[in-house]
Amino acid sequence: MELLYALVVAVLTGCGIYLLLRARTFPVVVGLMMLSYAVNLFLVAMGRLRTGAPAIIEAEASYTDPIPQALVLTAIVIGFAMTSFVTVLALRARGEMGNDHVDGNEEQEPGR
Repeated sequence: MELLYALVVAVLTGCGIYLLLRARTFPVVVGLMMLSYAVNLFLVAMGRLRTGAPAIIEAEASYTDPIPQALVLTAIVIGFAMTSFVTVLALRARGEMGNDHVDGNEEQEPGR
């Protein structure tokens, strides 16, 4: 299961970086979302989830670390807000410039 989890994080990270390097704004937004999902999964994995472990710390009991879970919940809210903001910025840029290129310029053909 750890290998599958690591592969999912690696694929999300790879796809996110690939989409971030695109010249269009909407693939960049999707790439940011994929990277944030990968980071969230990584943080959850750092918490070492245990099934059947108590939620409240007792003397000499193994428990799940609550800090990564709290960080992930906070990151989900912040990620949603930033995705909404970047999407609105991308829509505004497309409306004003007439294209969705990251730099605002049309792509030039190599022969021109």
